[in-house]
Amino acid sequence: MKKLFTIIICICAVTVQAQKPNNNEALRKLQMAEFAITNLYVDKVDEDKLVEEAIIKMLAQLDPHSTYNNAEEVKKMNEPLQGNFEGIGVQFQMMEDTLLVIQPVSNGPSEKVGILAGDRIVAVNDSAIAGVKMSTEDIMSRLRGPKDSEVKLTVVRRGVDDALYFTVKRDKIPILSLDASYMIQPQTGYIRINRFGATTAEEFAKALKILQKKGMKDLILDLQGNGGGYLNAAIDLANEFLKQKELIVYTEGRAARRSDFFAKGTGNFRNGRLIVLVDEYSASASEIVTGAIQDWDRGVVVGRRTFGKGLVQRPIDLPDGSMIRLTIARYYTPSGRCIQKPYDSTANLDSRPTGENSQKKYNQELIDRFNHGEMIHADSIHFADSLKAQTKRMGRTVYGGGGIMPDFFVPIDTTQYTDYHRNLVAKGVVIKATTSYIEKHRKELQGKYKKFETFDGKFEIDDNFLTEIRTLAEKEKIKFDEKQYSQSLPLIKTQLKALIARDLWDMNEYFRVMNTTNNSVQQALKVLNEDIYSTIIR
Repeated sequence: MKKLFTIIICICAVTVQAQKPNNNEALRKLQMAEFAITNLYVDKVDEDKLVEEAIIKMLAQLDPHSTYNNAEEVKKMNEPLQGNFEGIGVQFQMMEDTLLVIQPVSNGPSEKVGILAGDRIVAVNDSAIAGVKMSTEDIMSRLRGPKDSEVKLTVVRRGVDDALYFTVKRDKIPILSLDASYMIQPQTGYIRINRFGATTAEEFAKALKILQKKGMKDLILDLQGNGGGYLNAAIDLANEFLKQKELIVYTEGRAARRSDFFAKGTGNFRNGRLIVLVDEYSASASEIVTGAIQDWDRGVVVGRRTFGKGLVQRPIDLPDGSMIRLTIARYYTPSGRCIQKPYDSTANLDSRPTGENSQKKYNQELIDRFNHGEMIHADSIHFADSLKAQTKRMGRTVYGGGGIMPDFFVPIDTTQYTDYHRNLVAKGVVIKATTSYIEKHRKELQGKYKKFETFDGKFEIDDNFLTEIRTLAEKEKIKFDEKQYSQSLPLIKTQLKALIARDLWDMNEYFRVMNTTNNSVQQALKVLNEDIYSTIIR
């Protein structure tokens, strides 16, 4: 009774405070509810979980990008953007319940002790990880650890009868944001960026310098599938292309004053033809760079309309390591276009969202684009006159209203994609077949193809390999369809060859193969080679 009396007194005190005109009544109301539930509810409650759920529910009433992440999620979320993690340094693939090393990271801890591509790691610190149906996350948690800590690995190597034992000292392992950089044709370079992280500008500058030494005059910048990242990384990249004091992007919100971000004029590719490749998954930082380049008539944009993520989040760190990412402003391109698409099908850019229903509609938007024909026909896209804007230098008409609309539309390729092919990829048949093939023929391939150029020109997927694909597909209960198989065969062969190139060399070579069938890349080359570029940018 004494405890109950004390609680009632506390609630009354909170109530009195809530009645004071200078206090926030909504906040006091929330505090009273949480205090009462925690102390008076008939059963014991998890107070931390209760508060966490309340935060999640509140944020759901806002926009789709205001989110809550617990401490573990924050750590995982930050790793790719920070540019490194601490571990043993291997690219791996799970094959038949065993960890197969695809490639050790160059000059990383595993390579230094002698672990090779094709090795199977079967135990970590004497605990078996092979044949025990352990999840990939559990395996990774055993391989990762603080820098300079040691981990003992048991390895099975093809051609060696006994198991091999290695002690690896963990180190910082770089996570690169550049997938590929190479000369795609004489005087034309190609750079693909997969995210905007802490090291993106540095990686780009290094790749650019190498390509310029090889005679690069024109550049294809591939931002397809790039979901964004750090604002500063986007500003640094845009600076490479723009002149001094040219506006890159500005942000503005109800409580956040307008902030302008300008180019310094110190970039290393301020001249030369530039093409930016985008698609419906290019978002946020990708759209900032693309919008700035388009608005200043600095380059030509090729592909499909970008995602339309133009909300600025401020991270708010909470005491237990969790974080709220709260939207405080919107991004605008130099011409004043709002990058953010509407939150739901009826909203305009200034309307308020409608909570959880808004989130569902927002996630459905890309599917709606496909159903409406936007992914296939450029004339299916209609913009209101109110969304028109003019580029800064040439006065070309561009459109706001969500995402960046390319100068050259490239429809999504539906000719080679079939249900049969999708099942091959979804059930891991393509990856498994490639991994098995590499494991059997690695030495033979390395001896025959010393250079990628030789491999690219002479290697072909033979009938035996294709038979193995169909056999694996049957084991995965994928029903064979002759018509769909024939339709997807060129794509299947290209993917297999690209994956083999990746395993023998790296991601750079993977994209060198895949880009031969990428319609946006081929359109970019056409724009350059047929001098279509000069009809747009003069």
